[in-house]
Amino acid sequence: MAAPTLKQMRYFMALARLGHFGRAAEVSNISQPALSVQIREMEAQLGLPLFERGAKGVRLTSFGDTVRGRVRDILRAVDDLGDLARVAKGGLTGRLRMGVIPTVAPYLLPRIVEAIGAEWPGLAVEIRETTTSHLLQDLTEGHIDTAIVALPISEPAMEEIALFTEPFVLVRPVSEARAPMPDREQLREMRLLLLEEGHCFRDQALSFCDIRATPYGLEAASLSTLVQMVAAGMGVTLVPEMAVAVETRSAPVVMGRFDAPEPTRTVGMIWRRTTPLADELRTLSDVLRRAIAPTARG
Repeated sequence: MAAPTLKQMRYFMALARLGHFGRAAEVSNISQPALSVQIREMEAQLGLPLFERGAKGVRLTSFGDTVRGRVRDILRAVDDLGDLARVAKGGLTGRLRMGVIPTVAPYLLPRIVEAIGAEWPGLAVEIRETTTSHLLQDLTEGHIDTAIVALPISEPAMEEIALFTEPFVLVRPVSEARAPMPDREQLREMRLLLLEEGHCFRDQALSFCDIRATPYGLEAASLSTLVQMVAAGMGVTLVPEMAVAVETRSAPVVMGRFDAPEPTRTVGMIWRRTTPLADELRTLSDVLRRAIAPTARG
């Protein structure tokens, strides 16, 4: 029996991740009919269907779900061979695939890219901005080399190193500029605007307020939208300190600091413990800590 090719396995993983032939074909830079042919050939080689086809997309069969774990390990091992060669050549060379969460990317990416370019002039940096859960999946499947997220993530397969800790600040409409700063108990009674489900910053805000969920159903996809909603008088919100300078430029809002102990978050780097680039990524974390910690603190 012929074994599936590496190309077929990469197509398989794209389809398993996206659940749609058209989107999987697009990210794989192949036509949809050609992708379908490759998946059918892989199924024929293995002798069992990998996907259940439906009108709205596809989903893995039980056998396909088992195959996904094996294919992920195979592709990650193949990618690790390339990383081993990069290390043998002298560390970070070629490209660096980095993920960043949305509540960090708009505020620190210019400084991050500048610091990397100064230390490794020939290194091409590829950025993926998405939520922590997606970044963890991308790391596990070998789609990115490292990610900048809020810590801790408590994943045994990942190594994590803190870069800096920053406080949260309260954003209120400018009409409340003279109102006293609320404490945590008073904040629970206010209309608290939050990021939508999936953002770790949402969970951190809820944890500080000691509430399970926002009772108002007012959610946003970005901190910028949250601040604009506050400016429109729809409620109040929390933002990380690094976002203050950017988000207050065009919004009539006021910022307030909480009394000690302030709510805070720790931002750091994570990567797979088994990656051959571990030593190089530790060096990178030192470079970024020096470059972005002062910026993060305002």
